[in-house]
Amino acid sequence: MIYRRRRNAGGAAGFYRLTGKGNQTVFGAGDGDFIRLHDEHGNQWFGSAERQSDNSLRFRFKDSSGKTISGISDGNAVVLLRDEKGNSWRGYID
Repeated sequence: MIYRRRRNAGGAAGFYRLTGKGNQTVFGAGDGDFIRLHDEHGNQWFGSAERQSDNSLRFRFKDSSGKTISGISDGNAVVLLRDEKGNSWRGYID
């Protein structure tokens, strides 16, 4: 039996770098719809990217302590997210 690597075209692959309030930085890589990020304190953030019908991407991230960040991108490299406190996070996909 031949196995083939499954690739989900729904997400966004690449390197992510997000900056929030007070120059907090979260960075990491994603492949398909699964994304793993790290912050400067060593916390891991897990998330996903889902392609919407208008060709935009919806992102959702959560860390081990229950903090969340979610938002959208227009399909280009710029990402705008908000956390549960309403703070803006901006970043890019490289």
